[in-house]
Amino acid sequence: RARSRRAADWPTGGGRRGRRAAGMAGAGLRAAARRWLPCGGRGGPRAASSSPSCPGCGPPGPGAHCPGAPRSAPAPAPAGGAELSAHLWARYQDMRRLVHDLLPPEVCSLLNPAAIYANNEISLRDVEVYGFDYDYTLAQYADALHPEIFSAARDILIEHYKYPEGIRKYDYDPSFAIRGLHYDIQKSLLMKIDAFHYVQLGTAYRGLQPVPDEEVIDLYGGTQHIPLYQMSGFYGKGPSIKQFMDIFSLPEMALLSCVVDHFLGHGLEFDQAHLYKDVTDAIRDVHVKGLMYQWIERDMEKYILRGDETFAVLSRLVAHGKQLFLITNSPFSFVDKGMRHMVGPDWRQLFDVVIVQADKPSFFTDRRKPFRKLDEKGSLHWDRITRLEKGKIYRQGNLYDFLRLTEWRGPRVLYFGDHLYSDLADLMLRHGWRTGAIIPELEREIRIINTEQYMHSLTWQQALTGLLERMQTYQDAESRQVLAAWMKERQELRCITKALFNAQFGSIFRTFHNPTYFSRRLVRFSDLYMASLSCLLNYRVDFTFYPRRTPLQHEAPLWMDQLCTGCMKTPFLSDMAHIR
Repeated sequence: RARSRRAADWPTGGGRRGRRAAGMAGAGLRAAARRWLPCGGRGGPRAASSSPSCPGCGPPGPGAHCPGAPRSAPAPAPAGGAELSAHLWARYQDMRRLVHDLLPPEVCSLLNPAAIYANNEISLRDVEVYGFDYDYTLAQYADALHPEIFSAARDILIEHYKYPEGIRKYDYDPSFAIRGLHYDIQKSLLMKIDAFHYVQLGTAYRGLQPVPDEEVIDLYGGTQHIPLYQMSGFYGKGPSIKQFMDIFSLPEMALLSCVVDHFLGHGLEFDQAHLYKDVTDAIRDVHVKGLMYQWIERDMEKYILRGDETFAVLSRLVAHGKQLFLITNSPFSFVDKGMRHMVGPDWRQLFDVVIVQADKPSFFTDRRKPFRKLDEKGSLHWDRITRLEKGKIYRQGNLYDFLRLTEWRGPRVLYFGDHLYSDLADLMLRHGWRTGAIIPELEREIRIINTEQYMHSLTWQQALTGLLERMQTYQDAESRQVLAAWMKERQELRCITKALFNAQFGSIFRTFHNPTYFSRRLVRFSDLYMASLSCLLNYRVDFTFYPRRTPLQHEAPLWMDQLCTGCMKTPFLSDMAHIR
């Protein structure tokens, strides 16, 4: 388990490397604070001051006072014009130096891509039963699967739906879309929306071309906001807007964009709703006709990743007396071949209950469908199910009968899946299970966050934002020019950090500063989230996960933008090293 050994070097559970890095980072932060903050970084809340002995403070305000400065009459503010402009740029340079001092190299690479992140406190000691989805949970698939799905669905559109032959020139572009985007069917817009239902400007595409911000605002009646009724469906489906939530949707978004691009580029008239449905149906056909299953079964070494780690996770849980179950929408023959590849021919002995073709999410809400038993050949039995037996295979059914027959209820059950709506939402909100989200993109995003380029760009962006907020009280002509220059630089920084993740749409977790719509649902529907199931190997089976106290805006955490602007409100500088 080379991967597991490497993961152990990270500060997941407070390892030596993590403590050493955090300590060194904290030392650097404290040293910088002593150089740049009044009172040497000690003391409590303080407000802005105009005292010359407090070089980090911004412009004066009514009743402002810095506890680190002498209680003498405040020095007069710059008179204006060139003198005031020089004052603003001096504050700017102070902030640049402070940010540089506050970010020693040890601050980078603090986040562990193999860690498990908690939205809610949960102790594994209390979990007696573990449940799993199959696709992208027990079985992690290689990205090589996506161009296969794209090409097959593209050919179905041409050969069965009689779409133009010119569409065949398009190939799958893995760098185009990200998970969690929304598609406005009537406007043919693929876009990224934040947790407050606002479109992130610069992330709206029609076909493969970006749509100007002014046009996006005009399309939505002079605002970036998408009304709740258009996107309020519980499973991400409003009357005219669809959210792409699972990893299988990446080739669907790419194909949809390519088809729209072809029709627009050739001046062909089309009905947006028909085009959307045809593309969606073509993608569905790839799954329904079993094409994807055939590709994976023919070359499991190519398409299935981390099979040995899945086996290690399951074996470890069983060895510690945990009960396991599987609920998947995939057919038994496909699951059986994949589990034999990853775990071995006796894989069913690890599970107390196995349910295939469950038809999630209706499995969690529809009481009408009964369980049916399958034999080894996949044939259905007609006898009534009065208990769920270990080693047997069941099809469909519903969660209410499942709960009645197993008596597995509430927080002692932890279920893992990759789809926030189909796998996790109902279980958490309706039934009180604990849930774990598998987010493969997390590993790559954390590696980007750990880079020096990202850390410095984001920190300086935060600092510059603080300057803008504090210095906006100056509204003379020269000051407005300075503020405009800062605003331009801030926008450039935001675009740089966005492009580090994806040139078109940025991170799946954030817009420029707000959480994405996807991220808010991740927090709402999952207690834990991680890049893969193998992350469990880095923790004891009785480990307790504690979520970081994410500061609310009024709780005034120590952010970079508050240091030089005289808004320092908390003394614990070393904690900056742990902010995720």
